[in-house]
Amino acid sequence: MTSPLRPGPRGGPAPLRRALPAVALALLVVIGLLLPILTVLAPSLAWAQEAASASPTVDPFGGGVDELSEEIRDMPVATSVRILVLLTGLSLLPTMLLVMTPFTRFIIVLSMLRQAMGLQQAPPNQVIIGIALFLSLLVMRPTLDEVVDTSIDPFIAGEIETGDAIRAGLKPMRRFMLENTRRNDLAVVMEMGKLARPDTLDDIPTPVVVTSFVLSELKTAFIISVKVYLPFLVIDIIVANILLGMGMMVLPPIVISLPFKLLLFVLMDGWSLLLRSLAAGF
Repeated sequence: MTSPLRPGPRGGPAPLRRALPAVALALLVVIGLLLPILTVLAPSLAWAQEAASASPTVDPFGGGVDELSEEIRDMPVATSVRILVLLTGLSLLPTMLLVMTPFTRFIIVLSMLRQAMGLQQAPPNQVIIGIALFLSLLVMRPTLDEVVDTSIDPFIAGEIETGDAIRAGLKPMRRFMLENTRRNDLAVVMEMGKLARPDTLDDIPTPVVVTSFVLSELKTAFIISVKVYLPFLVIDIIVANILLGMGMMVLPPIVISLPFKLLLFVLMDGWSLLLRSLAAGF
C-alpha cells in the first residue's frame, strides 16, 4: 500500500499539496471580510487612542472620574442631535399652535360667524383656518421673534444646550399666556391639580399655565361669538315674524334673511371690524 505521506512528484505530501489552494482561498475570503470592517473601525480606533492619550489617566480608585465627566459634560451637542431635536419640535408644532397661541379664539369666532350668517361652506374651512393661522402669527410676532432670538438661533449655532434652549423659548411664551389668562381660571386649574399657592408667577408649572390659557381663550371666544351672533339673530326673528304675519309658513325664513344679513355685514365692513377687534384683544 502507498503511504498517505508519500512524496509526490514535486517532493511534498500529496494530500497537503491538494489542500493548499483551499486554505489560500479561505484566507483570501477572511481577509476580504475583515478589510471593510477594519477600514471603518480604523478612524474610530485612532480617535479613541488620541482621546485616551489626551484625557487624564483614570485610576481604579476613581481619581480622574470627575475630570473626565466634566469634559464629557462640556462637549457640544452634535449636529445630528440638534436636527433630531428640531424635527421633534416641528412634530409638536400643531399642538403648540392650538394651545399656546390665540388660534383657538380666532377659529371659534370665525366659525360661529359663519353659522350666524346662515352660510354652510362660505367661506370654506381652508380659508377660515388660514385667516386664523396668519392672524395668530401676526399677533404673536413680537413673542415669536424673541423666541427665535433667545432660543432657536443660539441652539442651532451651538451656543446653548438643549435644556437651556427649551427654557429660554418657554419664557416669552409663558409671559404671553399669563398676560392673557384670567386669574380665576388659573386658580381653578391649580385647584384641580391640587397645587399650593406659588410665591411668584415663575413658580407656576408650565402645564398649569397652558391649561389655564386654553380655558380662558375658550371662555373669551364664546363671549365674542355671542356678541357677533346677536345682530344676525335679531334679523332672523324679524323676518320670521313678518313671514308668519303674512301667512307664508312654507317659505323658510333663512331664504329671506340671508341677503339682509350679508348686506348688513358688508355695509358695516364686518371683516375688517371683526379682525381688528380680535387682534386688539392682545
